[in-house]
This record gives sequence, C-alpha cells and structure tokens, in this order.
Amino acid sequence: MFPSIFIACCVALAAPQYEAQTLFPAEPFHNHGSSIVETPEGDLLACWFHGSGERKSDDVQVLGARKRKGDAAWSAPFTMADTPDLPDCNPVLFVDPRGKLWLFWIAVQDNEWGGSLLKYRVASSYAKDGPPEWEWQDVIHCRPTDLDPLFFNALTEAETLYADALKSNEGLKRDIEAIKVRGKEKLVQRLGWMTRLHPIMLSDTRMMLGLYSDVFNCSLAAFTDDWGKTWQFSRPIVSAELGNIQPSFVRKKNGDVIAFMRDNGFPNQIRRAVSNDGGMSWGPIEKMEIPNPGSSVECIALASGNWALVCNDTKNGRHLLTVYLSDDEGATWTWSRRLENFEREKGSGSYPSLIQSKDGALHCTYSFVRQGVDGSTIKHAEFNEEWIKEGK
Repeated sequence: MFPSIFIACCVALAAPQYEAQTLFPAEPFHNHGSSIVETPEGDLLACWFHGSGERKSDDVQVLGARKRKGDAAWSAPFTMADTPDLPDCNPVLFVDPRGKLWLFWIAVQDNEWGGSLLKYRVASSYAKDGPPEWEWQDVIHCRPTDLDPLFFNALTEAETLYADALKSNEGLKRDIEAIKVRGKEKLVQRLGWMTRLHPIMLSDTRMMLGLYSDVFNCSLAAFTDDWGKTWQFSRPIVSAELGNIQPSFVRKKNGDVIAFMRDNGFPNQIRRAVSNDGGMSWGPIEKMEIPNPGSSVECIALASGNWALVCNDTKNGRHLLTVYLSDDEGATWTWSRRLENFEREKGSGSYPSLIQSKDGALHCTYSFVRQGVDGSTIKHAEFNEEWIKEGK
C-alpha cells in the first residue's frame, strides 16, 4: 500500500517540465513524417523520411536516430529502410509486448500514393549504435472488408452533399467519375493503404494498425494476432463527407475504440469515429470542435487515465501546434498548450508522433521548419502533464 501512496504523492507534486531540441541541424532536404518509441533500456528511437521530395522523388529513404537515456543529444542519423530507386515514406515505429521493434512504412511503386506497397520489418536486437539488426521483413497485403459497397454508397451521397461545389469544379467532377471506374479494380482497392501513426494492442497478442488511402479518402484498421504472419482488415471508416484519413486509435476503459482523424475534406475539423466491436466496424463520423487544416493528429491514453492529443489546431496552415489534455476520455479537452506558436508563414510544426515513456514524460517528435533557416529538421519536445495544465 505504501509504494502506491508514495507514487501518487510524487505524481501530484510533480513540477511542470518542458525541454526541446532538434534531432539534427536543418538541411535542404525534405524531412517529414517522424515516429518515436522508447526502447526497453529507456533510450529513445526516432525515424522519419528524408529526400529531395516525397512520392515523386526516388531518392527518399527512411532515416533514424537514437537518444540514449541520460544523453544530451541525439545520435547522427542512420538508414532504417531504403528500397533502391523507390520512395520510402510514412514510417511508423512500435515496440510490442515482447520487446520486439517494428518498422512499418510504404514503398511508392509508381510515384503516386495509390501505388504504395505496405511493408514492415521486425528486430529483436536494436540497442546498439546505428540501425537495428532486422531479422524479418514482409509485405502486408491489404484486402479491406466491404470497401466496395460502403465507399461507393458514400460517394453517391457525397455527390448530393457537394452538388453545388461540383457544378463549378470540373476537375473534381472528373476525379469522381474516374474513381467510379478505377475504384472497382481489385488492385486499386488493395494497393495504396498507408501508415502514419502508432498501432495499439487490444490484447497481449492482437495488434491494431491504422491505415488510410488517398485514393478512397478514408481510413481502416489492420489486425494481426500472430505477430504479422497473417492480417485481417476492418470495414472502412467512411462517410459522405470523405477525407477522414490517418487514424489514431485509442481504447476506452469500456473497450470502445476511438479513431481521431485528419480532415482532408471540407469541414476543416478533426474527425472522430467510435467502434463498439474492437475496430472491425465503425459508427458515424463526427466533427470535433478542434479545427484541422488537413494535417496529421495523434492521441494516446496516459498512465494517469488522461488522454493527450497533439494537432495543428487551425483552419489553414501548420504554424500552430498544440497539445490538448482530457480527463474524460476525449469527451472534453480541459487543458491545452502550444508546442509551436509561429505567425502565419513564419514557420511550422506538423505531423506529430506522441508517446509516454516509463517515467511518465510525454515525448513528441514533429516536422519543423522556420523562416530564415534553410531546409527542415525533426524536433523533439519532452514535457509532462503538469506543463500542459500550467498553460491554461
């Protein structure tokens, strides 16, 4: 009983803490889409994609860096994945309950997001300097459940919902007519599913990985119960408004799974959906009050029971990056504090990756650009719940 009381007192008395640094000096290359994990030894490991562009640039690769526990700086970057002559993008790191490290990412086959091939690697040995010693690599072959009826029903509703906008947008009308034809093709339905955010564990062995498609403008979940040997897929998270992509999953205490999603459509608000059956099917997609300019968000459940959400909370631009804190599993967001607060066009912080380490600290990596500095980098911010609460 005494240790529990002692820990509770320490948490209650914790002082606000915040510190931040870039992983490497800004450089002319494009550095984007980071992901961070804590290793069993207490080190931090991050990765991101790096190159002269994104899907159109065949030199793009996945780089990584490590920050040893107690060290003041990150290591020099090293290669995590590099498919020869193809862009490697959207990496996601995860440490499973066995302590194995996973790297999910996409290799873009035809320089279009719809031609992305979903891949993963696993390592048991990754504590040494430099890249992990990968012991297994495979492709995740996607076959979404009921994509055809659910997506095309939503598309029909979307044509009615956006009828006025379609009258004056010939390009959008052509896109809709094209997807009506191409979207029926099996290869189109099974390629182009991409990662962005950490998976979650629904049990000791059932992993739930968020996927999205820029072709179908919706999200879904992939599941494995045998550590990647086989995968199954949910019904799509889709509505007539379309554009709900890059899902971040959080599980409530009652077992429901919440998907928080980027808005790639018209409302410019974070999208939210609830699953009552472990993520296999989804209820209506709601619009949160928090705005979203078409940029990635991540939400995680904390050891305290609170939830933390990081996002660009603007209608237009990625110059503001904010962390929100909820004490009622995302029903309301009582506290918030800026991680970045640039004036428009003066800088940006975007595409956050958020974890909580064993010591209770929150770690967020994100893409970072500022006016007057050539190029881009990845920034790492470390803070605690008390620091968030102090901001409001």
